[in-house]
Amino acid sequence: MVHAPGNPLPGGCNRQHAIASLNIRAKGAQVPDANTPPAHRSLDPEKPSIARVNDYFLGGSFNTPVDRAFAARALRALPAMKTAAMANRHFLRRVVTYLVENGVRQFVDLGCGIPTVGGVHHVARALTPDTPDTAVVYVDNDPIAVAQSKRLLRDDPATVVLDADLRHPTEILDHPAVHGLLDFTRPIAVLMIGVLHFIPDRDNPHRILAGYRDNLPRGSYLALSHLSDEAASPELQAQVRDGIRTYQNDAGPLAARSHATLASWLTELEIIPPGITIANAWRATTNDPTGTDHDLVLGAVARLP
Repeated sequence: MVHAPGNPLPGGCNRQHAIASLNIRAKGAQVPDANTPPAHRSLDPEKPSIARVNDYFLGGSFNTPVDRAFAARALRALPAMKTAAMANRHFLRRVVTYLVENGVRQFVDLGCGIPTVGGVHHVARALTPDTPDTAVVYVDNDPIAVAQSKRLLRDDPATVVLDADLRHPTEILDHPAVHGLLDFTRPIAVLMIGVLHFIPDRDNPHRILAGYRDNLPRGSYLALSHLSDEAASPELQAQVRDGIRTYQNDAGPLAARSHATLASWLTELEIIPPGITIANAWRATTNDPTGTDHDLVLGAVARLP
């Protein structure tokens, strides 16, 4: 259910109070970028948040009227946008399942949004009830997402919520809270699910991914999913272009990238079968949805040998 403005959120938190308490400026506030320190970052209440719009697409409660109005415009431009968000969530579940089955018990979820039901710690611990201390670091730089995540997970000692920008891998992996939770002598899985398409070429996503790869222990994994219209019909490709323009005009950067581009990012890694493929086809089960609207997301998992 989506709560109306001012209605209490789960746990008794009032959305208006939560927003006011996060130092949100009036209209015209400077939009934070990769170089904005967290302590100086605030949020324009007239600008939709990518994290909260995604929460809305997934049926969540942590979004505002501005976010919902933008989501409606995005869906008019690209009706499959909501389907793509669900494809990323299904892919996340299958990826975490694969990783747990292969012995991984430590995760870093980049651009996590708000880790409600279906989050990494839920999926992993459901598969390993004998090891409930499976450790997860959640990373986001949306102030409301971070605040709500910290509230939701405040009693969970095996999770850390980090207010940080995924474009700074060394800063994240070297953070004292991360080293206090994760064991860097054992494999770690870094998850970039549905986030790199929000990183423009000028920020060099290949370099960002390499920054994580080069600072992880051997046997670790990188998993990513990304918007791509390579397999789409000409009509759907035109809708993707309209959706990208809608995001760029009102919310932030968005890019569709190719199979070849993703492959170039995963050099020096062992790509796990079935390779770089439509996310909904990656180790799919009979319960996973299919159809052309589900072909807009590529996914891959790679291991550091």
